[in-house]
Amino acid sequence: MPPVAQKARSNTAEQILDLTESLIQSRGYSSISYQDISDALGLTKASIHYHFPGKADLGIAVVDRYVERFAAALEDISRDQNRSSLELLDFYAEPYLKLADTPDKVCLSGALAGEMMALPPEMRQRIDRFFKAHQAWLTRIFHRGAERGDIALAATPAETARLVFGALQGALLVKRTTGDAAQLHDVLKVIKAQLDVKAASGRSPPTP
Repeated sequence: MPPVAQKARSNTAEQILDLTESLIQSRGYSSISYQDISDALGLTKASIHYHFPGKADLGIAVVDRYVERFAAALEDISRDQNRSSLELLDFYAEPYLKLADTPDKVCLSGALAGEMMALPPEMRQRIDRFFKAHQAWLTRIFHRGAERGDIALAATPAETARLVFGALQGALLVKRTTGDAAQLHDVLKVIKAQLDVKAASGRSPPTP
């Protein structure tokens, strides 16, 4: 997952991106406007257009920054050969858990995926790459863990990666609907229990 190159931005541009990212995570891309940003930050719409000429430019910039930030953190942690696969999974899940503790936010890319057909093509391509890149990273982590014998896999690393990624994304959406933060914590707990190589050997059927 190579990071996306970014140009240095002004403080104003970063404030616009911060707010837009938060709005997309809670309300979605289609429902926000430059007027919303202008009202919240006390900027003129002309000032926003100066930094981001169109809404698609703004959306692309938000996604690129989010992807770069996430990718850089994942690549950095995966270079630590002393960390177990479950420790790496904990690191990966940490942003999801933080989002679960907010009133209404979900993963930026997950929020955008919910309105995929309404997005500009450039944003669709970026979301597609984000999903595939995260599943590829999880696949590498699970492959490494299986080779080391520090996790137990009931399926291939790639299949397990798809399961984990889908479960975390879906749990955030359910949590936003129900307001129950335990939704994501429970999903992660079960995933880790299934991957725990120490528990796998002595595992008994669950109690109904």
